Amino acid sequence: MAALFTILLGLFLLVLSTCSVVKGTYKVGKGTYKVGKGTLSTTYKVTKGATKLTIGTGKVVYKLGGFTFRVVKAPFDWPLTRDEIETIDDLPPKEAIKKGRVKNSPYVVHGKRYVPMSVAQSRKYREEGLASWYGYETRRKKGGHMTANGEAFNPNGLNAAHKYLPLPTHVRVTNLENRRSIIVRVNDRGPFVKGRIIDLSAGAARKLGFYKKGTARVRVETVEAKG
Repeated sequence: MAALFTILLGLFLLVLSTCSVVKGTYKVGKGTYKVGKGTLSTTYKVTKGATKLTIGTGKVVYKLGGFTFRVVKAPFDWPLTRDEIETIDDLPPKEAIKKGRVKNSPYVVHGKRYVPMSVAQSRKYREEGLASWYGYETRRKKGGHMTANGEAFNPNGLNAAHKYLPLPTHVRVTNLENRRSIIVRVNDRGPFVKGRIIDLSAGAARKLGFYKKGTARVRVETVEAKG
């Protein structure tokens, strides 16, 4: 029971650790973060749902801005969704995940070192650019997959991957082509394709209306979660 309580408490704290505020513009250029001035700010109340166990894992359900999120701890033997991640905080990825050293730790992909922004910088994040969706390749493989912060990847959920935001973070994504907007939970790394700023799950891409097209121009901005 003590181990079970520890798992659930860790997941609950993970949910509540995602407080962010939109206040400016974030630009990435050769490892330098530039945060512009601004006044945009949105706050959403977190509504906590039932906390229960799934098979061998802890599960937390909550609502934010009218959207429902289910956070499930992935079994440790599941492969990563991004197997190209070589190290996190100079450790093998799963060792870093096990030690809880992934939130904004530097990581290496294909020999390139990425340095995520701090939590303070993430509160001022706002960026427009190209979004894509990912996860199709995992459907052709048996079993589940683990995100870069140790959560179970849900291709039909409201989740996303970002190269520089702390994990996890909630962001509002607006499709600038049709004005559809949703909130997603950033719990993975990517996309590692030039010119793209965020990778969404297939479920999020469907809600934003670009699943069949594959990409869309979007606005991404962090939101504050209070509960």
